[in-house]
Amino acid sequence: MHLYHMKYLLVCFCFVSFYAQSQGYDPEKVNKKAAATYAKAIDLLQNDELRNAIPIINDALRQDPKFVDALLSLGGVYGQLKDYDNSIIYFQKAFAIDSAYTGFYLLPYSINLAGAGRFKDALQAVNLFLNIPNLNEKSKKLATYRKSCYEFAIDYAKTHPSNNYSFAPKNLGDSVNTDALEYYPSFTIDDSLFVFTRRNPGNIREDFYKSTLTSKGYSKAELIKGDINSEPSKGALNISQDGDWLLFAGNIPGQGYGDFDLYISYNTPSGWSEAINLGGNINTNFIETAPSLSPDKNALYFSSNRPGGYGGYDLYVSYRVNGKWQPAINMGPQINTKGDEMAPFIHADNQTLYFTSNGLPGYGGTDIYLVHKTGEKSWGTPENLGYPINTTDNEGSIFVAADGMTAYYASDRADSKGLLDLYSFTLRPDVRPFKTLYVKGYVTDSKTNQGLPCSVELSVDSSQQVLNNVQTDETGFYFITLPVGKNYTFTVNRKGYMFYSDVFNLADKPSDSVYEKNISLESVALNASVRLKNIQFDTKSFQLAPVSMIELNKLVQLMNDNPSMKIQINGYTDNVGSDADNLKLSQARSQSVADYLVSKGIDAKRLSAKGFGETQPIADNATEAGRAANRRTEFIVTGL
Repeated sequence: MHLYHMKYLLVCFCFVSFYAQSQGYDPEKVNKKAAATYAKAIDLLQNDELRNAIPIINDALRQDPKFVDALLSLGGVYGQLKDYDNSIIYFQKAFAIDSAYTGFYLLPYSINLAGAGRFKDALQAVNLFLNIPNLNEKSKKLATYRKSCYEFAIDYAKTHPSNNYSFAPKNLGDSVNTDALEYYPSFTIDDSLFVFTRRNPGNIREDFYKSTLTSKGYSKAELIKGDINSEPSKGALNISQDGDWLLFAGNIPGQGYGDFDLYISYNTPSGWSEAINLGGNINTNFIETAPSLSPDKNALYFSSNRPGGYGGYDLYVSYRVNGKWQPAINMGPQINTKGDEMAPFIHADNQTLYFTSNGLPGYGGTDIYLVHKTGEKSWGTPENLGYPINTTDNEGSIFVAADGMTAYYASDRADSKGLLDLYSFTLRPDVRPFKTLYVKGYVTDSKTNQGLPCSVELSVDSSQQVLNNVQTDETGFYFITLPVGKNYTFTVNRKGYMFYSDVFNLADKPSDSVYEKNISLESVALNASVRLKNIQFDTKSFQLAPVSMIELNKLVQLMNDNPSMKIQINGYTDNVGSDADNLKLSQARSQSVADYLVSKGIDAKRLSAKGFGETQPIADNATEAGRAANRRTEFIVTGL
């Protein structure tokens, strides 16, 4: 038996201690001319010239059509080239000639069946392999692992119907891809700027490139300008959703804590700034890599092999508080395993995290998973993205655009221009994040029009949890993401000013628009007033709905920041019902607001409540929209 061709199977595995008695094939009786031709092919295979070896192996088969070793080699070569259909054909031809001699090739055969998505056939083949007598323990272990993968795939297909989902990755084309390796794609939220890493084969230097969106697609990629490309040893990168920050893993002599560290560069008028190490709360003398920044820039996810984790590489997160990154924390056993968890990517919705793992149940090797937030800093159970996004091969990093549908990844598919190209594909609906829009603008002083550094928060109405919290820059500019599919309360506050609030109802009527909202904050002053946009009550009720607490807690904060402030809470209704009932209801509702403030420690002497019923409409009561506007709650400063 010619063992040397075994390295060209799809995966390496330990040989079994089993040599079957031939049923009809004797390698010593192979046509000598065919054997000599086959030996030439083996020389090419040993130099990894797989495609060049194929026609020579076929020549050997023309000289001896029952040359089983040549058939098995073709099965292995086609498998390594990911041409699973041809791989299966040649393995089957070999099995048909002598099933005993070829028995332990059932394992790589099963892997190629799985590569083609034929998981039930793969399971049958690996079960036959496991029934071979005298298998060594390593072979049993590998086959048992593969069996578990096939069983997972079969079960997954039962619970996640594809519904005619078509996985058709599209090469990003000549403007992006070359005969070099392109990988780690990252986009701004509006897709206007696209950055990635490029490395020439045989060269350890990695450089960062950019491409901009034009009416004809993405422009010809060019080297990113500035100091960021001065160091050769760097790799995984991530651009912030607003395009102002770029984070990456690098091994910069004299600047790191050990091996690869995480760095940040800022977008300036003259290009990207010199890289700055993110510091000892994030970096260690072990490897930190694959940074992914939350859309509000307040959470940084990454992978590290530092000790004290659950496996080789674990996922970690560091939160930014008052502009400083806090000590990174392990994301816990719900996500991390005894294997490697890498390549985290937090979507613009700030609720969906994608990552890779070889320790969670999957299809074999490294698969891509997603996990959703269940609280401000808590996560649910990871979910495999399924076949054919995940395969029997190792899957790499993924980036999902703000539309929630378009994903990008690096692959060496048949139409790649080099070893790795960048591709886009459409995600299956059930593994998509929320489509995400954004709102941006300036916060200014209402009298001076000067920009105000302040806090801008987006809270989810259904849970009252803060989804995004950003600080405006020195000009008052802010940028905050808006995931479609939920309703939100938007608040802006700064000490010494009345807070601002608004609502974005994106649960039922998704918009394709982005929002520009310039906000003038009014200084705390006598007679200053604020309309509370999301104080809600059930019909004919004065019981506060839970969503109301988002704005009311901001009012509590305002009262605490201004301990001598006194306010009057005013309640209004529409014209549905009698005048007397509406007056009584509005009084009860305004009193409910006052009672809530008292429950949070505000002295009742600082509060008054008054109901105006339907007497002061601000919109036409003839329409539902007008009536909704008239049902409102406001407060006015009555004392300081």
